[in-house]
Amino acid sequence: MPSLGLGVYLVSDVTECERSVEAALRTGYRLIDTAAVYGNERAVGRGITASGVDRNEIFVTTKVWPSDYGYQRTKKSIARSLERLGTGYIDLLLLHQPYADYRGSWSALEDAVTGGQVRSIGVSNFRIQDLEKLLTVAKITPAVNQVERHPYFQQKDLAAFLARSEIVPEAWYPLGHGSKELLGETVFTELAKKYGKSAVQIILRWHIQSGFVAIPKSTNPRHIEQNFDIFDLTLTDAEMEAIAAIDRNRPSFRVPRWLLGAVSRVPAVRDLR
Repeated sequence: MPSLGLGVYLVSDVTECERSVEAALRTGYRLIDTAAVYGNERAVGRGITASGVDRNEIFVTTKVWPSDYGYQRTKKSIARSLERLGTGYIDLLLLHQPYADYRGSWSALEDAVTGGQVRSIGVSNFRIQDLEKLLTVAKITPAVNQVERHPYFQQKDLAAFLARSEIVPEAWYPLGHGSKELLGETVFTELAKKYGKSAVQIILRWHIQSGFVAIPKSTNPRHIEQNFDIFDLTLTDAEMEAIAAIDRNRPSFRVPRWLLGAVSRVPAVRDLR
């Protein structure tokens, strides 16, 4: 699994989504992250085709929304995602939220691995207690847990648990949803000046060096290129510690858990054409 990818959350314009995926792959990205609920799986598939990059070089992630949880519903959801993506198989399939019958869905994901439709499976937004419950019944240990994570919300306890469980941590909102306060932190402005990079590039480099996969979203071709230009520097241990020190344990996505549970029961949006 590549350590840096393109996320397409909230990219609702199908042409823009297709062009962003194509631009990212032509730049050198090999990880594209989407979800059934984003409504743009079909556009992602077209962007992959338009890029001309060999399918076997690309790592495609999508997710099952909780309204499709339960063994039979999840099997149908997987088939629909495969049809929309048109990629032949899914490299990583995640359960999007820890609600409803996610245990039954996990069995469907495991069978999809056995059947060859899916290469690897994991979860998204699972807390330690959610993972502990899943691990009691899982035949296949989740390969990935994708969660909100950025310098203001570093998820240190969860990261330690994932390391012990040999589960790869992946960060959505890796830039704190573009927080100007975060990007303006002294530690980032000073490091950006030192390395001739931007604050965004320093933060993305921090994610990778701390063991997280990062999936920043962008539809701007220039920003897509800049986000990928982070493999020619290495932050020192002292610099990594300085970034660790600004943790506020504060998420950017502050929807109450009870409301997330209610939202998760709403059917996934129809795929945009």
